[in-house]
Amino acid sequence: MSRYVVQAGWKHAPHLSKQDIDDLTGSISAHQLEARMNGVPTLGAGAIYPIPEEDIVVNPFKIPDWWARIYGLDVGWKKTAAIWGAWDRDTDTIYLNSEHYRGMAEPSVHAKSIRMRGAWIPGVIDTAAHGSSQHDGRKLMDLYQDEGLILHNADKAVEAGLLAMLDRLSTGRLKVFSTLQHWLGEYRLYRRNDKGRIVKENDHLMDATRYLVMGLHQATTRPIDRTTMPVSPGDTTTGY
Repeated sequence: MSRYVVQAGWKHAPHLSKQDIDDLTGSISAHQLEARMNGVPTLGAGAIYPIPEEDIVVNPFKIPDWWARIYGLDVGWKKTAAIWGAWDRDTDTIYLNSEHYRGMAEPSVHAKSIRMRGAWIPGVIDTAAHGSSQHDGRKLMDLYQDEGLILHNADKAVEAGLLAMLDRLSTGRLKVFSTLQHWLGEYRLYRRNDKGRIVKENDHLMDATRYLVMGLHQATTRPIDRTTMPVSPGDTTTGY
């Protein structure tokens, strides 16, 4: 049996006038607006970040070399996720610009993908990675560091991290590239249940982003390759 999904919202309903849409818009909360108006799937009743996507999504652009970089890493056998951020210190704005989202692979596979974004970029990793690997008993943290990754322990103060992220999203200081479809997919469904607890499903990139935001002080700029810098007349240095 063939199945398909039709995505539709208010704008696709010809019987709704502009006044009807304006009235409906004013009657619901912000985090439900995207789903109702454009048919974007979401579970909004307990949305943790009730900020419309249109307020945080930007088109990709070339990141200046002088912006500091960092990534958050959430590891697990079923799913390992990493999110990269570029920090414009002048405006205190973080731009999420790349993502890694893969399950059922060895640390070496994930590490190779991570290094391709820049081996010099530091990461903030979930401290649950200090649990033993099923393969040889070595700690996952050690496995990833042995693969050449620069890693720091994540601050896992959940509520403080959520508030820090919400503050940035609300004030326009956390933006996300439109190409990060896995991140946006999790963002739409990130919610609390009727008891106020975070629903721990499909939240790997949300966790990784929280680690990134809380570990922003670890961000660094691209190292300068002094061996390629021009030498001034009379300068006897050799790039050191």
